[in-house]
Amino acid sequence: MTRSTDGGGPAGGTADGSLRIRRASGAAGPLVPLEVAASPRARGRGLLGRDGIDGALLLSPARGVHTLGMRFAIDVAYLDADLRVLAVRTMRPGRLGLPRPAARHVLEAEAGAMAGWGLERGASVEVDGAAG
Repeated sequence: MTRSTDGGGPAGGTADGSLRIRRASGAAGPLVPLEVAASPRARGRGLLGRDGIDGALLLSPARGVHTLGMRFAIDVAYLDADLRVLAVRTMRPGRLGLPRPAARHVLEAEAGAMAGWGLERGASVEVDGAAG
């Protein structure tokens, strides 16, 4: 189950919804539960204090993340302004990721989830069905 963070972000004021993945090959990927963290406070909190997440968390706007104080490893996808995946990395707890100047949003999920979804460089995502 997802929890609402707050409004804003690329989906026009959404807090919760789903993420539709379009693989780099053009094939449709799965629909993933999504939370959007759009305020500075929500982005700063991110996944801190949690033991996991069902789905993904979109930090918007964001160019980089850290895993200092995290309880679990995460996958991180850096997205451009059109929600196209620039890079995907797995980060263990206690790491500081370098910001990516071309990134405008960052997507976080439990480690291994993004590979299972087929989310890789060149793929794109769409934010759907979000509550306003």
